[in-house]
Amino acid sequence: MRDFILNDTDRAFRTELAGFLERELLPRAPAIENDDDWNAVKAVVRALGEAGYLKLMFPDLYRGSLAISGAAPGLTHATMLSEEAAAINYAFETTIATALSCAYPLHRYATPEIRGRYLPGIVEGREIGAICVTEPGVGSDTSGMRTRITFDAARREWVINGFKRYISNASVADVYIVYGITDPDVPAGKGMSAVVVPAGTPGMSFPRRYTFTGRRGCIVGEVEFRDCRIPAENLLGEENAALRIMISMFNFERVILGGSGLGVARSAFDIATAHAQTREAFGQKLGCKQLIWDKIAEMSWRIDAAELITYRAAKLYDQGVAGKALMKPAAMAKLVSTETATFCADTTVQVLGGDGITKEYGRAEQIFRDARALPIVGGTTEMAKYLIASADLPTLKPNL
Repeated sequence: MRDFILNDTDRAFRTELAGFLERELLPRAPAIENDDDWNAVKAVVRALGEAGYLKLMFPDLYRGSLAISGAAPGLTHATMLSEEAAAINYAFETTIATALSCAYPLHRYATPEIRGRYLPGIVEGREIGAICVTEPGVGSDTSGMRTRITFDAARREWVINGFKRYISNASVADVYIVYGITDPDVPAGKGMSAVVVPAGTPGMSFPRRYTFTGRRGCIVGEVEFRDCRIPAENLLGEENAALRIMISMFNFERVILGGSGLGVARSAFDIATAHAQTREAFGQKLGCKQLIWDKIAEMSWRIDAAELITYRAAKLYDQGVAGKALMKPAAMAKLVSTETATFCADTTVQVLGGDGITKEYGRAEQIFRDARALPIVGGTTEMAKYLIASADLPTLKPNL
């Protein structure tokens, strides 16, 4: 079963996306994986922007085939973009998913002037965005955030001091959305603000870039702010009200990550099924063995379940469900799809045997390395379970 929750317009658009990425991303994927080629990443981002695909979340900006057909674009279609890109190269998909996570609050919460200054470059593929939340003592739990954002009334500027790590697109982004505490005397959720920081702002630096097990070609590193000053109008929304912005951004990001997990799982599954139908062992095709049937069947049902849950969340968003009401469906999408990706990646390596752990015999080992990040980024599996349980046990506060 494929695309059960999608309509014919959605399916036609998926085919359009897949064909575009096959032309633009697939030929560049080896350079991204093997050569860490940022120019290749930028070229595909630019092509996506020129084609209008980075505007899918913004019906007021999008003018592509969906609009021409009378359909409304939305998170469903942005999730398809994530899925189809991740099926080819998850490192590349991380770059565009982060850029979209930056574009989303810019479009929704920035003043018209700031939106007009920073959003077009991202959605047109000319620039890259980044989100700065995570710190050495802050991951899914933002209550310990130490970055401080203070207001200099005399100069009408926000002053940022703090240190962020595990920031996708650090040092190569053109625009950064930075979360920090503006009122340290109240709980972090009530004293947090978000500001827009353009690249090149004095006081912003990038101490180092990280090297990961997988996702080669994806740039992730540290960002430090020392008396970094930005104009007053660069505030997103209201002062001390960024928790709502963060929740909406995380919901968006987690559904997108559901698409990422699906793409990675699908690519692993395709390799496993092809191998099972061609490899011979003990006088039979490998897929004739009952133990292999079991592995193929479990990958198959997990992928279908993940797809249904992910696109349910995307459709709910497109129907107007938001905030806390979307938190559980988004967490489920992220949880099920990313865990499915790691299961399928690991199982595919096992089905392939020695071929699965060598670069010389295909992409299985790359997918295995790439997939392991998925249950961690954007909120861990454990955090997703906490969000789900919190919704199902409203009278209790689960003990983290």
